Amino acid sequence: MDPGAVRRTLQPTASPKDITGSTPYDSFVVSGLRFDAAEHGRVLCSFVVTPRLACPQGYLLSGVTATLADQLGSAVFYSSGVGFSGVSLEISVSYVDTATIGEEIEVEAKLLRAGKSVGVVSVDFRKKRTGKLMAQARHTKYLALSSKL
Repeated sequence: MDPGAVRRTLQPTASPKDITGSTPYDSFVVSGLRFDAAEHGRVLCSFVVTPRLACPQGYLLSGVTATLADQLGSAVFYSSGVGFSGVSLEISVSYVDTATIGEEIEVEAKLLRAGKSVGVVSVDFRKKRTGKLMAQARHTKYLALSSKL
């Protein structure tokens, strides 16, 4: 496992208008994300909820959480040595609490299973100060390099 490779998958390398095959929203969300740790099958990151990531009422946008679940779910496959991140089959997010501007959020993505063709990752979003669960995501990916479909 190469922590540097995992880190590179999470850092925007160009401005959103220069990124091909990715939406500008991905780069917008990942900017400001701190890479804290990576080990086999696990990635830990954190970020502070800023006004650009919040709705007018001051709460973290649900789309930010879903985008991070997608990005970090993919990064976990690199940390586990799969070598590629596959194609998303399903992403589900359960929101159990809100986060407001200024709160620091810790995001832990863990590999649950990586089979021959399908992998599953769990992504937990916790308030760093209290450890309280804010959201939990499940990301399922198709991992096969080639398909007869």
